[in-house]
Amino acid sequence: MLVSERLAYLAKETPNKIITSFQGRETSYKELFEQAKRLAGYFQSKGYEQEDFIAVYLINSDYFLTCYYACQLGGFTILPINTKLTAPEVNYIFKHSEAKALIYDTRLHSILNDLPETMNSFEDVLYLGEENTLLEVFNNDSLSFNEGKVDENTTTVIFYTSGTTGKPKGVMLSAANVRATAKLYVEALELKSADRMQIVAPLFHCAASHVFSIPVIYAGGTVVIEEGFSPEQTMDTLEQENITVFFGVPAMYSILLNNPKMEILKLTNLRLFTYGAAPMPFGLIRKIKAMYPEVKVQNIYGQTENSPAATTLKDRYALEKVGSVGEPVPGTQVRVVGEQGNPLPIGQVGEIVVKGPQLMKGYLKNDEATRQAIRDGWLYTGDLGRMDEDGLLYIVDRKKDMIIRGGENVFPVEVEEVLYEIPEVLEAAVIGVPHEVYGEVPKAYVVLKEGKLLKEEDILGKCSKSLAKYKLPVEVEFIDSLPRNASGKVLKTILRD
Repeated sequence: MLVSERLAYLAKETPNKIITSFQGRETSYKELFEQAKRLAGYFQSKGYEQEDFIAVYLINSDYFLTCYYACQLGGFTILPINTKLTAPEVNYIFKHSEAKALIYDTRLHSILNDLPETMNSFEDVLYLGEENTLLEVFNNDSLSFNEGKVDENTTTVIFYTSGTTGKPKGVMLSAANVRATAKLYVEALELKSADRMQIVAPLFHCAASHVFSIPVIYAGGTVVIEEGFSPEQTMDTLEQENITVFFGVPAMYSILLNNPKMEILKLTNLRLFTYGAAPMPFGLIRKIKAMYPEVKVQNIYGQTENSPAATTLKDRYALEKVGSVGEPVPGTQVRVVGEQGNPLPIGQVGEIVVKGPQLMKGYLKNDEATRQAIRDGWLYTGDLGRMDEDGLLYIVDRKKDMIIRGGENVFPVEVEEVLYEIPEVLEAAVIGVPHEVYGEVPKAYVVLKEGKLLKEEDILGKCSKSLAKYKLPVEVEFIDSLPRNASGKVLKTILRD
């Protein structure tokens, strides 16, 4: 079943089961299905056809998922917009995609007010706020939905990449891609209808939607949504909403686990902590396992271009294989290859390539970039990695982030792992900076835990015990926080600038 067909099935079989919970508002499978059908019917009544683009510019809520399923039902292409982007960045996506309709939250007016020409170009605009045209559509019984077969190759989602370098690219995902990702994560995360998944990451990002929300719904479970990550609210929700599965980036775990309140929470239903977007330091994993020995910990690795699904590190390896992102998810092949695309021996570093039914159709209006990314059915990720003797994958670094110091390769992740072992360090990032003799050398940016004090020589002294001399940072700069994009990834381009 496509995810739209699965929703229709569950709405019939378990109509009263809660599908979403948001700020005390609970919605059943039948209610969300009916709302989604009305929104799909609304666009049909306006003459929209399959693969017409509908931009969704919403802060996290249950209504985001209703819009998502409306597009899946009608075969329209949903275009989730990052709510943290500036007006010029949003405008680029609107213009590049040529979206026909816009659904937006009125709290984002300040951005859209700077785009009057673009706003006037939309054929339809629905909004969510005090005066609420989106809810009027949801509640309009007169809107009929003409059910038609959605082809599995129909482009039903476009996520624009984070744009850490250059202009973001529109990743086109088909109905078949979305189905494959939902099914493989149901298996990889062992999702059941009893699961209650807490979402604090932005739904406009592929991880929160495709790794967790859509698979949980495919399994017949419940998605508990928060507008964003707030430590106090997140902890209250974990306890009060009987959460079984939680997803966060490592920075969120660091904040939560350094809060004394976490130690007294009664999380009797919690079975799984999941994380992704960045490596989890060993000390943090050890702390999670010590504080919650009955809760499993699982890492997820993937890119927007593979929906995102490549590998997962199961709980049994959480402490034994620290630094690994695990084994391929079901139905997926992963290799480490050399410059000519040839598989490399165990332990040798090369580019990670991925093959499976979840690989994107391509980049919107960018055939050349598509040809560069997908070769002979393999997605070239741009990540450097290595395989161990057990077939588990390790991310060494981004290909473009590798530092070449006087002919020696320095992988920033390797240095960052050592920095994270320092008890006073909350966050760290390493980049290459120009050097007149060596070409480039490592520089470290360090965020200290609240109330902690360290000097540059303290950091370097501790690093020198674990790193070869050529890998040592030549400079340590202390900052208040690391710049991150909406998916939690550190924006090293900003650090370089």
